[in-house]
Amino acid sequence: MSIKYLAKIIAKDRQGLQMISACCAGAQVKIANIKYLQKNKVFLMSLTRSKIETKNVEKKINSFFRCEFVDNVKSKNIKQSDPERKVELVTIDYLKNNNNYEINLIFTNKAYITLSTEIIEVILDDQNKIT
Repeated sequence: MSIKYLAKIIAKDRQGLQMISACCAGAQVKIANIKYLQKNKVFLMSLTRSKIETKNVEKKINSFFRCEFVDNVKSKNIKQSDPERKVELVTIDYLKNNNNYEINLIFTNKAYITLSTEIIEVILDDQNKIT
């Protein structure tokens, strides 16, 4: 009997963010599935990623990337006029800038999104298996 589960990873530091970055490397993201809820200070992104936690990386899973306490979001080369376009997430990185963190979501084709936040509070939550 094989054990099947949906993962939930909560990152509050560099190591946790690196784990989420490793899990999301190569994930496909549709532009329409990227949202910033400014009043709630929440950044959401739905993505389709490989299930690298298991030995069979050919399995795909839908996951939500959620970042809390986001004060500001900047993007470059993300064309919001084409909501059906997909981009591939390469990595997630961060840097400490004075009292704030800048979490960088780096995509192919020199596209990126920068999230400014006071603390690291990132959640990767699996939703359902695709294959």
